[in-house]
Amino acid sequence: MGRILVRKYTPKSEEQIMQAKDIMTKGVVCLNVKDTIFDAAELMLGANVSAVPVINDKDELVGILSEADLVRRVEIGTSPRKSWLSRLLESEAGAAHDFVATHARHISDVMTKDVVTAKEEATLAELVDLIERHSIKRIPVVRAGKLVGVVSRADLLEALLSREPEGPVVRPTDKELRQTVIEALAHRPWVSKWPTNVFANDGVVHLWGFVQDDEVRNAYRVAAENVPGVRRVKNHLRSIPAAVTMGV
Repeated sequence: MGRILVRKYTPKSEEQIMQAKDIMTKGVVCLNVKDTIFDAAELMLGANVSAVPVINDKDELVGILSEADLVRRVEIGTSPRKSWLSRLLESEAGAAHDFVATHARHISDVMTKDVVTAKEEATLAELVDLIERHSIKRIPVVRAGKLVGVVSRADLLEALLSREPEGPVVRPTDKELRQTVIEALAHRPWVSKWPTNVFANDGVVHLWGFVQDDEVRNAYRVAAENVPGVRRVKNHLRSIPAAVTMGV
């Protein structure tokens, strides 16, 4: 049975690319591959976690166990009920697999063995790609096959929060702010083919003109909101009617 997890977060400056080692949870709660499903349930409830990495006696990562692996159990009457047709068409291998999943006592029989992992040097972009591609909630981080941490979606939210921009020390003049917003909008792939204009007054940016659609209209607003010194954006941009876009 493992240790209580301890969150440790080390923010980086915006100039540096954040990696898994910068945001991962260290001191992760672990299960031993020899533990039972009852050990696992007790540990998950005590540590308030929904999934636990599984290691062997050499501290090597060999699997991961989640709540989903334990909810279909014969002990609590939740094993799947199949229709007579499903049972008729089911193969012997499939039936055997389902029996093990609902009756096995050892976590080695029910855990996921093919675990998606990442190295400490993996960037946050790479981690998010893995999470989305495999539809998972967390990624164990390994060094030479041994578990050194876990990155969850909550860790990514903490990283996002650490990058919340602070207000500028010196507020730019309206002229400087207008020019900065114009530069932030220039050369975007979605930039409008029709005339647009930017005005700034006491930190409030006004956007005027015509754009292709509401998606582009929103993109203009978001780009302006990300410019340091902008207190608020008033979006007066208008979408071009479909008849005009088709040259009618």
